[in-house]
Amino acid sequence: MTDILEKSQARQRLRSLSEALDSGALKQVSRILNGGLSPSDIAHLLESSPPRQRALLWNLVDKQLEGEVLQYLNDDIRSYFLSQLNAQELADIIEDFESDDLADLLQQLPDTVIQEVLDTMDEQDRQRVEEVLSYPEDTAGGLMNTDTITVRPDISIDVVLRYLRRHRNLPPMTDSLIVVSRRDEFIGMLPITKMLVSNPAATVREVMDTDIDPIPVTLSDNKVATLFERYDLISAPVVSEEGRLLGRITIDDVVDVIREESDHSLMSMAGLDEDEDTFAPILKTTRRRAVWLGINLLTAFTASAVIGIFEATIEKVVALAVLMPIVASMGGIAGSQTLTLVIRGMAVGQISGANVGWLLNREFVAGALNGVLWATVVASAASFWFADIMIGVIIAAALVINLIAAALVGTVLPLFLKSRNIDPALAGSVILTTVTDCVGFMAFLGLATLVYA
Repeated sequence: MTDILEKSQARQRLRSLSEALDSGALKQVSRILNGGLSPSDIAHLLESSPPRQRALLWNLVDKQLEGEVLQYLNDDIRSYFLSQLNAQELADIIEDFESDDLADLLQQLPDTVIQEVLDTMDEQDRQRVEEVLSYPEDTAGGLMNTDTITVRPDISIDVVLRYLRRHRNLPPMTDSLIVVSRRDEFIGMLPITKMLVSNPAATVREVMDTDIDPIPVTLSDNKVATLFERYDLISAPVVSEEGRLLGRITIDDVVDVIREESDHSLMSMAGLDEDEDTFAPILKTTRRRAVWLGINLLTAFTASAVIGIFEATIEKVVALAVLMPIVASMGGIAGSQTLTLVIRGMAVGQISGANVGWLLNREFVAGALNGVLWATVVASAASFWFADIMIGVIIAAALVINLIAAALVGTVLPLFLKSRNIDPALAGSVILTTVTDCVGFMAFLGLATLVYA
């Protein structure tokens, strides 16, 4: 009930802010921005505003809130605002950032600016950030936060509780303490909930969990997200190859990974960046989209070239020109269904060399059955429409061929692209559409040429 009330109040404040903006009441806008909205709401408002209005709103945001707001902005908009700041202004803004969030932010800056910002930090903070920066951002090392609370296995629960009370507050998302040896080697986890109900005289070794596997620092962020989802984790330790504790990953960072992966899959299929600014300037938007349109134009010429081979046949049998789109469209849809399924299976770690053969066989049979089903329907309609049984037989055969080809290509293509370090979500749909168009046209017009020649 409280959450619903808070969301309703936030929507009301956003409406009031919009009305104040329209009327030009900047003092009222500033008061609502800095006194009534959370940093995430302000970030959402900035992302939902055209460039000129966005710049005005950013200038009205309180300097003390800028750092928190930046953490919630997408990379495209955040990079723009960061480019307007000098090294000292950046250092002031990032003063309270956690090491993983700070590393994410710094990776969007030129190397010279990164070094200037690092030089303004104290030795301990700089070492923490440099450790995170030393790993690729799409690995566990790039996600981890070095701010952890560790305990030894030989001390009592009472000592641990007294140690915790000396802290003003615990790091966010602390559901467990990490148990390490004197050489900082990971041993196990001490859940806070378990610790609170345990005998204070018991040792950490007697209470801790040792069946939790730490996350290797080089593990990809997608696999980290899969582990968090599979085991319902809130936080997890990150270790080096030698087993030494380096930091921890928390659920808020994993949620960001899941969202970014979802945005990436959706936007990549259209050739767009997952951080594409909805309200980006016209020239910037045009330039980004022009490249993908050019690539698609080349694939369209390829399909057109196949049609051109059978130009004489099409001139003799006009019905072929009418029916061609059906064959290509059915193949494209069937292939996209398989492609999407396989890409998703790869993303969640369900597809491996052990089961890909079964999957390929299943898709082949499903493609053949769907091909026969819809070939019967289309053949009947085409034969009735053009009063020609042969044209019905031709399109039926072409449909079966194209749906089987689409199923096979949709299964194999993403696996092949992944093995070549090419993003299947980005290139898969374009290649698949080109293949199904070419196979469909070749099968349909080729068979027609043999029959009507």
